[in-house]
Amino acid sequence: MHKRLAVLLTALAVSAAPQTVSPELKQFIKVDALVIALTHVRVIDGTGAAAREDQTVILSHGKIESVGSAASANVPKDAQVIELRDHTVIPGLVGMHDHLFYPMGDAVFGEMAFSFPRLYLAAGVTTIRTGGSIEPYTDLEIKKHIDAGQMPGPKMHVTGPYLEGKGTFALQLHELKDADDAVRTVNYWLDEGVDNFKAYNFITADQLSAAIKAAHKRGAKVTGHLCSIGFRQAGSLGIDDLEHGLLVDTEFFPEKKPDECPDVPDDLVRYGKMDIQSGPVHDMITDLVQRHVAVTSTLPVFEVEVPGRPNLPARVLDALTVEARSQFLANKVRMGDTARLKRLYGTEVSPVTAAFKKEMEFELAFSRAGGTLLAGEDPTGIGGVLAGFGDQREVELLVEAGFTPLEAIRIATLNGADYLGDADKIGTIAPGKAADLVVVKGNPGSKIEDIENVETVFKDGIGYDSAKLIESVRGKVGSR
Repeated sequence: MHKRLAVLLTALAVSAAPQTVSPELKQFIKVDALVIALTHVRVIDGTGAAAREDQTVILSHGKIESVGSAASANVPKDAQVIELRDHTVIPGLVGMHDHLFYPMGDAVFGEMAFSFPRLYLAAGVTTIRTGGSIEPYTDLEIKKHIDAGQMPGPKMHVTGPYLEGKGTFALQLHELKDADDAVRTVNYWLDEGVDNFKAYNFITADQLSAAIKAAHKRGAKVTGHLCSIGFRQAGSLGIDDLEHGLLVDTEFFPEKKPDECPDVPDDLVRYGKMDIQSGPVHDMITDLVQRHVAVTSTLPVFEVEVPGRPNLPARVLDALTVEARSQFLANKVRMGDTARLKRLYGTEVSPVTAAFKKEMEFELAFSRAGGTLLAGEDPTGIGGVLAGFGDQREVELLVEAGFTPLEAIRIATLNGADYLGDADKIGTIAPGKAADLVVVKGNPGSKIEDIENVETVFKDGIGYDSAKLIESVRGKVGSR
């Protein structure tokens, strides 16, 4: 046999072979059949189109084979049939700011290598972009283990270590020396297997420009949580995406100097008073849209600092260790401490409240202007945003911001898939795509809170038990 043909046939045989599932993964598998029929189910396909009632979705060998009316569907004889009246299927969520680490205090973050992959999958997040990495080698190994069927978790786009300049507050970050160091860092981590990068607070324009050019040369994208560089300047340098939205853009402050992150104690007060519909913010939105720069929404990490919000669900507190729960609740009390607010801002009303509403207004305006809005969660801040649960809350908050439920679901599915270059494989429910689906009790198309009622999460046609995954990490977030 010709050597090249033999190699090709061997490769095909390997790719067609069933994946070996470890005992760790097998305990969470609820549905595992080559052909599956989800019958009499409501379908929200992720495109923004209206929900389709009483549908049958056929999954075959890990892909979506067909979607059609239950009345006329041809269900294969060998299919495992799952009756889903009063249920909805949506595409697997695509989390675009979904770290694998959690704040541990004193500017140090701990890798939640055990609990976070499980929670993401349990909540219906079947694909994540890590949105900045503290332990990129760990993230890459987690991805390998998940892809090999050795542990539960989502599909992963691993972001390299933060591209940070001199002056960082986080002890675990490398401070770039110059533009050449930025290029070396980008190329090294691309060789190691990451496919995205995130610039951070103190990076200089020269360093960011060099990093973007190096990444783009090799087909990778760069996002940024910026402070030393304003959004419009970052857009002019070629950045692909900007994290968090208005509440981190410093270009509107007179104190801002080139390549410096300004110290503005009353920044939240100022953000809360900004005009979104005209003037500098409106001009910034127009500029980003024209340059095709995306914005990643992370509303949950802001909401958790608003006094009185959100109502803390038991599932979040139950997932935390005793120490992490205690620290988070203490942080919540501190956020609403009127004496503290009076000392810092001269008022007992937290400026976070108005700033949070302004961020919502900004994101709606950006999207309505034609901008690409992505959905994330950012499980950092004061510790109340957890993997997966935060992604669900993000979709709910987008609806509160003024998007329809169908628009919010599209933002959290197809928009992310399209940005990642994966829209031909994931992001919508359509024949030929990967069978990455979330089965929820109820109808999130009319009541967005039903997105939390996840029962089964399909990833490549294998159905995982959401409740078992969540129970497996009870009391562990904050330690592992």
